[in-house]
Amino acid sequence: MLTLGGVGPAGIAALLARYGLVLEPLDAGTAIPGSFWGECEAGLRAGRLYARPDTPVHSILHETCHFICMSADRRAELDTDAGGDDAEESAVCYLQVLLADTLPGVGRERLFADMDAWGYSFRLGGARAWFERDADDARLWLRRHGVTDEADRPSGYCRC
Repeated sequence: MLTLGGVGPAGIAALLARYGLVLEPLDAGTAIPGSFWGECEAGLRAGRLYARPDTPVHSILHETCHFICMSADRRAELDTDAGGDDAEESAVCYLQVLLADTLPGVGRERLFADMDAWGYSFRLGGARAWFERDADDARLWLRRHGVTDEADRPSGYCRC
């Protein structure tokens, strides 16, 4: 799996900053504050995303997209559990694919492979199949909340 250590923090920190989120890189072996899944998975607390060199990029993007897709009230209270409903979760997964394309050395193909290897589950069996053939609800959710534009490009804004 592609990790923060493999891509470096600069591009990821710049992406997060566009959404008002700060990347807090941690030393290897450090416990990750705000990590819902534990171990090497990214953590969220308020406006900070915590990650170590071994934190998978898909985890960083997923938690970033939770931050982007949640309401302002939830962002203000955020500590570990992003919450949200099934529709929001689908939007998070869709957005993380779009954002992967903005990161040098990542891209959607690598993200699909890492999502499948980690164990994301989709009705059509894999992340790519879901994204290409079963994600209309997620696309519409993102547009409705101002997170993407009519061409499915990230708007650079958190949920309105």
